[in-house]
Amino acid sequence: MDDLYASESLLQIALVTGAIGGGAAFLAGSAIAQTWRPFWNVLIYMAMLGAGVRFVHFALFETTLLSPASYIIDTLYLVIVGALAWRMTRATQMATQYHWLYERTGPLTWRTRAGSEEIPVRNHPLPR
Repeated sequence: MDDLYASESLLQIALVTGAIGGGAAFLAGSAIAQTWRPFWNVLIYMAMLGAGVRFVHFALFETTLLSPASYIIDTLYLVIVGALAWRMTRATQMATQYHWLYERTGPLTWRTRAGSEEIPVRNHPLPR
């Protein structure tokens, strides 16, 4: 930990990376899922957010801006939080928007409802 965050206290790390960065990652992961974007978007956005978090550490606490180890650790934390939010939101979407097909089995999972294998086709053309 001393090598990663040499000139920062645990409180500074918890505030910037944990609270501010984690909150932003949770909101971003949820927003990505709400717009039906695929999971790989979370990885791209969290990489950019990780750079922003490193800049806040640099701007507020005069730490090293280009610290690859700190950036990787910060970004890994943000990816975990963003992925959790993405999956929670996606599970909610699948169970609510497709309630006749899926049911929720937990905060991160859903499954196919029993008897939903055969979906009636209602949009067939009218006979002439």
